Amino acid sequence: GWLIRYTHANGASMFFICLFIHVGRGIYYGSFMLNETWNIGIVLLLTTMATAFVGYVLPWGQMSFWGATVITNLLSAIPYIGTTLVEWIWGGFSVDKATLTRFFAFHFILPFIITALVLVHLLFLHETGSNNPSGLNSDSDKIPFHPYYTMKDFLGVLLLLMALMFLVLFFPDILGDP
Repeated sequence: GWLIRYTHANGASMFFICLFIHVGRGIYYGSFMLNETWNIGIVLLLTTMATAFVGYVLPWGQMSFWGATVITNLLSAIPYIGTTLVEWIWGGFSVDKATLTRFFAFHFILPFIITALVLVHLLFLHETGSNNPSGLNSDSDKIPFHPYYTMKDFLGVLLLLMALMFLVLFFPDILGDP
């Protein structure tokens, strides 16, 4: 069980590192000009962050109650509806087993929604084409280059998995709580 737990926790951290690199690359190359693709990407990032939050407070115990209480209490700062919103999320007047059960359900369901959003993100990217920083028409440069990109991507995934397994096996708590 410990291997699956630490692979899940550290894999999520590595996933966010890759996600932030992807967003940074998009900002650098001006991909925000592709409105539909960029907006779906923002929704995708926020949904992923929501999934990470409900997963972070999941381990049943006193600290998960405290974490869920502190972070969801931030919503009480919203004028007029804040207190009602917090009680609605908690399922009562305090964080309890019902809250964590609800968070577990969201942590299970949201990755499927993320997968659908990724497909929409790719659909919009297919419609517009990827960004060309030079601004020139690059249709004449489009040659079949599949084996190079396949091997390059495979090598990147392999190196990332090796780094993940190194962290999981030798330093399992390095990306988590201190």
